[in-house]
Amino acid sequence: MFFNSDIHSSEDARRLAKRYLPWMVFDYIDGAAGNEFGEKLNRQTLQNIHLEPRVLNNVEHRSLSVPLFGKDAGLPFGISPMGMCNLSRPGADLMLARMAANKKIPVGVSTAASTSLETMIEVSEGQAWFQLYFSGDETSSLSLINRAEVAGYETLVWTVDVPEVGRRPRELRRGFKMPFHIGVPHFIDFALHPEWSLSSLYHGKPELANFGGEHEKFDRHASRAGADWDLLDRIRSAWKGKLVIKGVLNAEDACKMKGAGVDGILVSSHGGRQLDSAPPPINALKRIRKAVGKKFPLFYDSGLRSGEDVIKAYAVGADYVFFGRPFQFSIAANGERGLKQMFDVLTDEVSITLAQVGMTNMLDVKKGTCISAE
Repeated sequence: MFFNSDIHSSEDARRLAKRYLPWMVFDYIDGAAGNEFGEKLNRQTLQNIHLEPRVLNNVEHRSLSVPLFGKDAGLPFGISPMGMCNLSRPGADLMLARMAANKKIPVGVSTAASTSLETMIEVSEGQAWFQLYFSGDETSSLSLINRAEVAGYETLVWTVDVPEVGRRPRELRRGFKMPFHIGVPHFIDFALHPEWSLSSLYHGKPELANFGGEHEKFDRHASRAGADWDLLDRIRSAWKGKLVIKGVLNAEDACKMKGAGVDGILVSSHGGRQLDSAPPPINALKRIRKAVGKKFPLFYDSGLRSGEDVIKAYAVGADYVFFGRPFQFSIAANGERGLKQMFDVLTDEVSITLAQVGMTNMLDVKKGTCISAE
């Protein structure tokens, strides 16, 4: 039977990744909180937004670049910060960094990355944004902030929606833990996925690359419930660059953050991985845009799977958007070639959708007129 390994959609990438990855790793990447209702609801809500085709508008020449913190991003979408990307395939972090450099777009570098923040900003040619998880130990967090500043990062993304790590049953059933604790079921899992296993054995298991110093500690399941508005003030004082707060779904919180001097807000449900009953983030984006005004920088991730989704998010109120899972799956599917294919797919989809709605640039999309009233 002929098996096509090319990627023509994000679902292709997911399907191919599911064949390649051990069940434990696939469910870690793909899983969400609770019964995964929240993630499904957000996807359905995005799908229920209809775009209205327009014709005879001369859309022959289209631009996908957008302004982003005083610079021009080459594409209207970037790469979300994702922990332990090298689980999908050895060298995944560096593949993402090279793509960010090539496309002139931001790549989020997670606190839990498997490549150091210093290496990532160098390989990405300055395109990296450092994402901070408050560790519960403020000294450790401030140490990471200082390292990011010294390394040359201009943007810090503080993820605030993880006071406690959400329960993800698929992940728990597979016994996923960091660092790995290998039992009999895992050996069976790895044996049934030999390509991944042999490659990982050859390159060595992924590690948390941003830790090891005296004041640098990270426990994935540690409580971060002590974070509060005073901590925001201290981080704002400590960080002189652009400060983006990630994981906001409440308009009142967004307005308070704007008043506290943050430079942008990333509306996100953590890909549905935290609270199964959270409202669809795409709806929260609309409410938050109305609350903070037209000019305040609002970014978006969660549930994006296509170029049409990008257009929808901009039309609802985003100034920039980020993809996560599709890039991890494309790397798992075909390595750097798969990542390039995924970028080509998304770029083509955005450009074609622009043409279909009769527009030539993303600034026109932000006016929201391409959303169908039906």
